[in-house]
Amino acid sequence: MKVLEAKTLQNKATKSELRTEIKKASAAIEDNSGNKTEAVRVAVKKIDQAAAKGILHKNTAARKKSALDKKLQASA
Repeated sequence: MKVLEAKTLQNKATKSELRTEIKKASAAIEDNSGNKTEAVRVAVKKIDQAAAKGILHKNTAARKKSALDKKLQASA
């Protein structure tokens, strides 16, 4: 039980970080800031890490990355 609770908290923290990075990347794209490609790169890395740990399904990760990339290309 204790291990399950610890893993649940760890997964929640990872998901929270992931959502934060995705929001930062989206905000950078919308604001057309100079570091938008860097923000997207960091978000994609977090998405890949979450998928590797099993926190996100690989298709969900691919969908999120694709959406960010599409948004980035549209802003260019």
